[in-house]
Amino acid sequence: MTLAEAPVDFAGLRARFDAELTTFLDRQDPDWPDGAPRGVFTTLHRFVLAGGKRLRPLFCYWGWRGAGGPDGTPIVVAAAALELFHAFALIHDDILDGSDRRRGEPSVHRIFADLHARSSWRGDPEAYGRNTALLCGDLCAAWSDQMFHECGLSPEQVHQGYAVFALMRTEVIAGEYLDLVSGVGDGSVASALTVIRMKAARYTVTRPLQIGAALAGAPTELLDALAEFGDPLGDAFQLRDDVLGVFGDPAVTGKSVLDDLREGKPTVMMALARDAADRAQGARLRELFGNPDLNAEGAAEMRKIIEDTGARAEIEQMIQVRADTALTALRGIELAEESRTALAALAAQAIDRQR
Repeated sequence: MTLAEAPVDFAGLRARFDAELTTFLDRQDPDWPDGAPRGVFTTLHRFVLAGGKRLRPLFCYWGWRGAGGPDGTPIVVAAAALELFHAFALIHDDILDGSDRRRGEPSVHRIFADLHARSSWRGDPEAYGRNTALLCGDLCAAWSDQMFHECGLSPEQVHQGYAVFALMRTEVIAGEYLDLVSGVGDGSVASALTVIRMKAARYTVTRPLQIGAALAGAPTELLDALAEFGDPLGDAFQLRDDVLGVFGDPAVTGKSVLDDLREGKPTVMMALARDAADRAQGARLRELFGNPDLNAEGAAEMRKIIEDTGARAEIEQMIQVRADTALTALRGIELAEESRTALAALAAQAIDRQR
């Protein structure tokens, strides 16, 4: 099934999310503690507002509209708060993965490690960068909570949405831990699929949708129906992300195609490649995958093995099956047609993408 684009003003919504994020961050400026270096604040201000697809706020907004909520500033603020939580997740994920690039710029821990080195400060620049970035991520998580609660909806509405918000936070952190465990585990397709469902799929699509719907007072039946759409779509989104991590154009994705391979990231695609590899291919994968000194030539050899084993083609099939499953579920949900159209278009953007 081909995912068709629809005339929905996502650009306008993204601009509104960014405007509210800017307003919120600017309000924090006067409250920045006296005597505390401003590097953390200015770095986060730039990081949060410098690009990003804003998928989580978009899914939250259309979950709200799909449950009968009206357009207005409060839901835009509540949805935008998810982007601050996303900033927390990205900053910490880059630390765990050792990724030095994010959205085409140095990752937060790299910014502070380089600052330490340029300033000739005492101690280890890498440790300083990691520790400072951890604090930056923690602050984004705290700000997300604050922004969500100050969105302007009634306390009852916020309470309803916050229950799903809290569940999402727990799942993301548990998923990150599962990712670490899977990196030293069996590396199976099943374990990799479990990680992406917990760490990325629900956090990207299902929970934002449910947060928006819960804020609008949606019944349990609608929340469950949204999960039938969101879970397979979120899986497809992450599977596409893993493909782009190896086969994408760094000028478009903003990340090196070496990071996942050097890290030995236990993706579904790599599990499939290992399962299908012959003896010689398997030996090369063991030598190259997870090698921190992997160069461009070695990465090209790995990409060829992934192609030759059929792993990439199988991943594309898995993405398509999950997209079809999500759209079939979407057609069965009782939603206003505008919301259904928007969610179908968002599904297209989440899957048919180059970054």
